[in-house]
Amino acid sequence: MARNRGIMSEKLKEEIAKELGVYDVVKNRGWGDVTSRDCGNMVAKAIEIAERSIDKAK
Repeated sequence: MARNRGIMSEKLKEEIAKELGVYDVVKNRGWGDVTSRDCGNMVAKAIEIAERSIDKAK
């Protein structure tokens, strides 16, 4: 099964990482060193942003 990559733009990922305080890890060591918990928090934040976007469109 093919994996979907690039669904979230790099810019959005970086903005969320900055907001959650993990951007220094990304900048200094790369996405591979971001903890699973922080990645989960980033996904939750992205979903929150998407839901707000949908609500505004209604």
